[in-house]
Amino acid sequence: MTDDREPTIRPATEADLPEIVAMLADDPLGATRESPDDLTPYAEAFRRLATDPHQHVMVAVRGERVVGTLQLTIIAGLSRRGATRSVIEGVRVHAEERGSGLGTRFIEWAVEHSRRENCVLVQLTSDVTRTDAHRFYERLGFTASHVGFKRAL
Repeated sequence: MTDDREPTIRPATEADLPEIVAMLADDPLGATRESPDDLTPYAEAFRRLATDPHQHVMVAVRGERVVGTLQLTIIAGLSRRGATRSVIEGVRVHAEERGSGLGTRFIEWAVEHSRRENCVLVQLTSDVTRTDAHRFYERLGFTASHVGFKRAL
């Protein structure tokens, strides 16, 4: 039975890591790159993020259960006349919550927080295979305006 209470969006704690990592691993891409059985590297990364005021690891909680997560990074820059921008990463909604509007609420939270941080734009990347996610972001006003490149190290 689904909890009818509205999810609360709050900063993640280290205690949330098992649920966060499980959501990161719960898709074909995440299954190949995440390791929910070993939380050590995630805990080390979380501690670094938690001490950086420009990093916001957030969770959505319904009742006592973590049902979503995202990371928002605020970046100062020189381009665009010294503009500040934000980057949304690691957006995940628990499988049982998809279609509930939680993803929209999460992205709206990130956009509003970015405005409060005086960002001039919000950007994100999405793997080329995530076509459903692309449609979701486009519905929320994002445009596929750039080609992204990555290089594994």
